[in-house]
Amino acid sequence: MKLLSLDFDGVLSDSAREAFAVARRTYLALRPASPLRAADEAALWRAFLDLMPLGNRAEDYGVALAAIEAGVALGEQSAYDAFHAAQDPAWLAAFHERFYVERTAWSQADPAGWRALLAPYPALLAILRRRAGACRYAIATAKDRRSVALLLADYGVADLFEPALVLDKEAGVSKVAHHERLAAQTGLDYPSMTFVDDKVNHLDAVGVLGVRCALAAWGYNGPRERRIARAHGHLVCGLDDVEAQLFGARA
Repeated sequence: MKLLSLDFDGVLSDSAREAFAVARRTYLALRPASPLRAADEAALWRAFLDLMPLGNRAEDYGVALAAIEAGVALGEQSAYDAFHAAQDPAWLAAFHERFYVERTAWSQADPAGWRALLAPYPALLAILRRRAGACRYAIATAKDRRSVALLLADYGVADLFEPALVLDKEAGVSKVAHHERLAAQTGLDYPSMTFVDDKVNHLDAVGVLGVRCALAAWGYNGPRERRIARAHGHLVCGLDDVEAQLFGARA
């Protein structure tokens, strides 16, 4: 392995609560009369979390909330994809744009409150620090670059990542695009790369390139996703065995 690329949310950052909070604000801003305004927050959070593994970008949070509001069960990727395809593209674009406006406004108005919902996974950070130099590190994320930069600094690992290898939502519309760019920038071939994400659909897409893929089992997924990941030939890593699976046994 010459390059380890990492998704951010659900891999480096335990950010589901922040995503939910921003998504809810965004949804209610665009649909102020939505009954979700009065919904039980704990129940809404659980339903939202269950749908998180099926999406890809910020607009998918809007799709998840729309499905919850409509009472539509989306237990599998195919059902989710069909529901997504039925949504108004203009509304999806508006949600995607407004999501980042809401996130930036919150992070500026209440930086401490915003960052409190974005704790890292310390065990993974320790592994990255311990194995620094074994390979190059990259980030492939749909998150905005400003948030990523702030949080990497907060987590004390900004120095581990070459700035040019931190690819955000503007660097490509998909994780495939991110890895095509990483290959172009580094000159590395795909089999020398390993990609860690918490969403199976991302791994499936990138795996076609020849990249070794691993599901972060500490992220926002459950038995369904882990079973599918194994069936599709991906590694499934927990925080207790990710170091050995990715880097090999320690001397």
